[in-house]
Amino acid sequence: MAQEDVFKKIVSHCKEYGFVFPSSDIYDGLAAVYDYGQNGVELKNNIKEYWWKSMVLLHDNIVGIDSAIFMHPTIWKASGHVDAFNDPLIDNRDSKKRYRADVLIEDQIAKYEEKIYKEVEKARKRFGDTFDETKFRVTNPRVLENLKKHDALHERYKVAMNAMDLNELRQIIIDEEIVDPISGTKNWTDVRQFNLMFSTEIGSTADSTNKIYLRPETAQGIFVNYLNVQKTGRMKIPFGIAQIGKAFRNEIVARQFIFRMREFEQMEMQFFVKPGTEMEWFAKWKETRMKWHQALGFGAQNYRFHDHEKLAHYANAATDIEFKMPFGFKEVEGIHSRTDFDLSQHEKFSGRSIKYFDPQTNESYTPYDIETSIGVDRMFLSIMCHSYEEEQLDNGETRIVLKLPAPLAPVKLGVLPLVKKDGLPEKAREIVDNLKFHFNCQYDEKDSIGKRYRRQDAIGTPFCVTVDHDSLNDNCVTLRFRDTMKQDRVNICQLNSIIEEKVSIASLLKKLQ
Repeated sequence: MAQEDVFKKIVSHCKEYGFVFPSSDIYDGLAAVYDYGQNGVELKNNIKEYWWKSMVLLHDNIVGIDSAIFMHPTIWKASGHVDAFNDPLIDNRDSKKRYRADVLIEDQIAKYEEKIYKEVEKARKRFGDTFDETKFRVTNPRVLENLKKHDALHERYKVAMNAMDLNELRQIIIDEEIVDPISGTKNWTDVRQFNLMFSTEIGSTADSTNKIYLRPETAQGIFVNYLNVQKTGRMKIPFGIAQIGKAFRNEIVARQFIFRMREFEQMEMQFFVKPGTEMEWFAKWKETRMKWHQALGFGAQNYRFHDHEKLAHYANAATDIEFKMPFGFKEVEGIHSRTDFDLSQHEKFSGRSIKYFDPQTNESYTPYDIETSIGVDRMFLSIMCHSYEEEQLDNGETRIVLKLPAPLAPVKLGVLPLVKKDGLPEKAREIVDNLKFHFNCQYDEKDSIGKRYRRQDAIGTPFCVTVDHDSLNDNCVTLRFRDTMKQDRVNICQLNSIIEEKVSIASLLKKLQ
């Protein structure tokens, strides 16, 4: 099945099973805005809990805050967002659709990579165990031709982006003969810059209103509170401040479901270090964050680092952790060495000293900052994409199952009475009432037991128990495991100890030690 078709099925599955709904659905929706349903919000909260605890529980020098969405407008002038927070956009005159020029070019680069990958995989099938991939890559004419095109385009794109040469970006699109996916034409306009910030007004009367912005990132709320936290928490360098919160960007080219939205949620941690040590900490946080992702068990081959071609105005090093989505490797987390740019700018624009006094060296300095920033929604999407499977069973049937990491699953245990009589529902309710204090349980008595198993598979429930007539006599139930469909007979009093260890966030955190 084509990956594009798989992605469409995942989007459909998210709505059908209460994970993600189009916002304002009964009014035909609002573009690039989504609501999380009853199962989606549980999965999302579990992702946030995993991240939060990995930061503030496992590091005694990291604390959390929750800053306001509305902030003083000068903050965004100091941070550079008012003047520099832009995307290069290009329109197709025939389809009347607007695209990000950089994304069009990056997709073209990815097409060359895909062509090389397909040549390698065809050869692997043809030669089997004798296949020498390294030799094939340096000798095959088609691979070498696509590699040459890839490298030339990559270098040209890198130069254009670093210079933010809008004319050159358009020329690359023309020279590469990139077509509009809707109209199929190459009738492109010039490339223009577009500021992504939402603005609004604050004040009680029209005469006294002031223009303010919905924050486009959560980081600045940390920077302007850095000294408050440092002093009240008696924090010593190095230390970090973590935050989870909403951010807003007026994405003109929002696409790929919840991958790029206008309202989204970020999990960010700013780690303040002594100047001169930032590259050492940058490397450490790269390693730490990749380990956090790989602890979910999705396979190291599905992750990679991608160094930035164009550094932001505040950074001296930057990389992305990319995950293999159905539409290619895409960024889920950014790790940046932001230098002392943000703190220095806020000191300059506010007129207040926010330097750190180091009692060991008896000197004051502006700390450097290492940022780790992960999109909750993109993380959610990567987990859904990897977990969704259509399995062919021995009986010829197909089951749709979400093989979610058990600690992240919305429901940990489905409790199913075999029939709706003879005291079985009461026994099942008793099990739910005893276990609901430990993890999320769901009672289900509608339809056949097979259909109920399929419903639980479809929302990723890792365990189900079936209460039958024997349960009333021997106090045992049938415990079913989602991934293998294996069934064991266990005593009801054992359920908590068997399940809780596997579904707790602590089971993930222990992998990080």
